[in-house]
Order: sequence, then structure tokens, then C-alpha cells
Amino acid sequence: MLDLTYPAPKPKVIAGAKHDWELVIGLEVHAQVATKAKLFSGASTRFGAEPNANVAFVDAGMPGMLPVINEGCVAQAVRTGLGLKAEIHLTSAFDRKNYFYPDLPQGYQISQLYHPIVGEGEVLVEMGDGTARTVRIERIHLEQDAGKSIHDMDPHMSFVDLNRTGVALMEIVSRPDIRGPEEAAAYVAKLRLIMLYLGTCDGNMQNGNLRADVNVSVCRPGAYERYQETGDFSHLGTRCEIKNMNSLRFIQAAIEYEARRQIAILEDGGSVVQETRLYDPDKGETRSMRSKEEAHDYRYFPDPDLLPLEIEQAWVDDIAAHLPELPDAKKARFLGDYGLSDYDASVLTADLDAAHYFEAVVAEAGDGKLAANWVINELFGRLKKEDHAIADSPVSPAQLGGIIRLIRAGDISGKIAKDLFEIVYTEGGDPAEIVEARGLKQVTDTGAIEAAVDEIIAANPAQVEKARANPKLAGWFVGQVMKATGGKANPAVVNQLVSAKLGL
Repeated sequence: MLDLTYPAPKPKVIAGAKHDWELVIGLEVHAQVATKAKLFSGASTRFGAEPNANVAFVDAGMPGMLPVINEGCVAQAVRTGLGLKAEIHLTSAFDRKNYFYPDLPQGYQISQLYHPIVGEGEVLVEMGDGTARTVRIERIHLEQDAGKSIHDMDPHMSFVDLNRTGVALMEIVSRPDIRGPEEAAAYVAKLRLIMLYLGTCDGNMQNGNLRADVNVSVCRPGAYERYQETGDFSHLGTRCEIKNMNSLRFIQAAIEYEARRQIAILEDGGSVVQETRLYDPDKGETRSMRSKEEAHDYRYFPDPDLLPLEIEQAWVDDIAAHLPELPDAKKARFLGDYGLSDYDASVLTADLDAAHYFEAVVAEAGDGKLAANWVINELFGRLKKEDHAIADSPVSPAQLGGIIRLIRAGDISGKIAKDLFEIVYTEGGDPAEIVEARGLKQVTDTGAIEAAVDEIIAANPAQVEKARANPKLAGWFVGQVMKATGGKANPAVVNQLVSAKLGL
């Protein structure tokens, strides 16, 4: 049973400092919207295209070019908001965020500062110790991505690739509810999982399709509770923002370093300066990038080229009616319908392909617990060893389900099943046909098994006396009989006969 707590009863306390300090973390997660076209143009969003191949005139900031909203991007943002149990705003608006940079040809970014499309929501984040934390979502807004500046192709020049310019992003802004590095990583992982289930973002952090800006501050014990009571952010200390984190491991490491850096400054009598920082994974440290800008620094104003975005409740309701089963609901169903452990249900729902594979195996095998054991321990273990994804599994759900059916029918033993799995994994084929063709069927003839038991007992009188004195040693005879029959004897029958013959 999960312990649902808010806020965390034991916030992260940094060891090794002179005083006790607590961490306060808020994240701005930028998720690339899964659509084929950009937010305000028909240019492709395909990753890996030749530089500047996916650029429409409006993306390049050409004079007289007007943005046209992509309805698919709006639908994906609404779908994400519904998946996070958030309020959907039927009226939202776009603003211009003005700044000048080589990879932003318009000289501004179209975003939603004042009237975002999605309001407050929440994410349930499960921790490894069996507790779960509710992290509040403040808002989700749509905005354009910028391009990419390339500085390492020429010693004298920099290059600009505008393929990403204008790609739709959802910026998911959390409240400062996260209290430790592990929780921050778990929160991003859960967001990613939900969006993968929804199909609204492919979650590819390596390609930059999901990245996070991490806001970190430290405060003395009790300050967070005062913030909760008053809503006054000054209780939380001065925050620094670590930009463009695209690795769960690096998110944790950056938070750890930044917290210690801020504590060292404060304990030395200094003041933390609010600024934007970058994380250097090679050195394991953050470094200053620029002073932290506020909204007024960007001179936001409503975009004159775009009317307020108005959507109908019936359209939102239709999207809600067609949402897929989400991770928390699927896990609850696995627990209830298949009687799985919390751990097994968590593993199987942590990847959508794995969840689908498992349910296909259950449909073939008819036993949820046994299917979970084989999928997690045998199949996942082998795939991980060979660095394969579940989608590349050489064993289909029908084949694995067939192996489990043979076990349940008593046609093969557990040992034979593992040998059969190896054959199917490496050679393929129908499990039932392989068992018949190779003579792997389990021996259930009590006469044949009894003969093997008698032979082993007769050949080992000293071991018989030891087993009668210590019944635990009877397992030795079971092992010898299984070995003599090539693992084909029914283990339950062997155990019964051994016990009877030894008078145990």
C-alpha cells in the first residue's frame, strides 16, 4: 500500500553542512509536441534532416509571413492536460517573448505567458521506498522552439540550423513541491511515461525532445511550511535555474552540486545570486550562464498576428472520451485483475510496449502471475543482457504464452521450460511442436519414475541413512532422479515417491 503524502515528511537534508538545510525544487519541462508539422507552419518536424531543410518562410522570419495555428498541436496540449488531471482553458492567447539570438530569426518567440491553454494539474510520483508524492502542476503552455547554433564545425565561424525553429513545445511548469534530486528525476520520468502513454511526446531526451530547466534553492527547516501557509516565495531562498537538462542522471547530479554550492555560499556569510546556470557533466558542476531574467526583461506583449485561441467544451470532451488507459490506472488494473505484486506491476507498466506484451502473453497463457514472472525474469533479463528493446524480442507473446501453457498443463517442468525458452529465443518455432519433436515432454508415468527412484536409493545406502536422520537431505535424491531422467520427470511425483520410499 502506498503512503500518499504531501508535502514529503522527510525532505532532503544535505549532509556535511554546518547547519540543516532543505532543498526546494521546481521544474519547467519542455516537451516537443508529437506532430508532423510545426506550431505555426507546415514545415516538417522530422529529426535528422539535413540542416535547414525543414524551414518554412514563417519559421525563417521572412517579411510578411503570418503564423497559422496547427490544430493538432492544440489537441496534443489539451490531451496532455487531461492526462495530468489539469484544468483546460477554453480561451487562451499567445504573446511575443522578445529576445535576439542567431537561432531565433524572428527576434521573438511566440509563447503563452498570461493566458496558457492548460491550468493547474497534478502528477503522482512514486518513490522507491513505497511512498508516493503529489507534485502540483501550475500550468502548461504552448510555445515555439528555437533553432540550434553550432560552434564546433569551424574554428572561425559558427553555423545555425533552423530545423527546430518553430517546432511546438509544451512547457510544463511545476510548483516548487519537489524536495530532493531523486524525486526530481522520478517526476520527470513519470511525466515522460504519461506523455508516452498519451502519444503527445516521444520522450526522446537524447534528441532534445524532452528537456528540463531545474530551479533549485535551499532553505532552513520550517521555511517551506511557512511558504505553504503564506504563499510567499521569499521563504524558499534565492533560486538558480539550471538550463536544458536532458538526462535523469544529470538532473540528480546537477541538483546535488547546486545545493551544496548554495549552502557553502550561505554558510560563508554570502548571498546566493539569482541566475541561470549550465551543468557541465564532465566536471560534475554547474557554472554561471547569465543573470536570471524576469518576464519584464523580455517585454512580453500579445502577439498581434494571432487572435485569442478559443476551443469548445464539446471538443475537449471528445478528446477526454478517447484518452488511453494511463500508467496509474493500468497499474491498478494489473494489481487487481492479475494479482501481481506492486513491484511487478510497476515494472510492467513503466514501458507501454512491455505492458502490451505482457497482456498479450496473459491472453495466451491464462495466468497473470506466471506470465509476469516469465516476462520480467526470463525475457527482460535476456533482452537487457543483449541490449535489446521489448519491440525487438525474438520471442513473441504467443510463443512465451505457449511455453507457460505447457507448464500449466504439466507437459514440461520448470527446468525443461527454461531449456525450451532458450531454443525458442535462439531458433524460433512453436513451443508445443518443439517439445514433441525433441522428446522434451515431462515424464508423468509413476512406474518409470519409481524405477529411477528405487535405483538411486539402492545405489546410495549411506545417503539413505543420512536423509532419514535429517529429512532435509531428501532433496539430494530428488536432484539425482531429475538428473537421471534428463529433467523430464514430474518434480511433484518425484518428491512424493522419494518421501514415501525413505519413510519420511
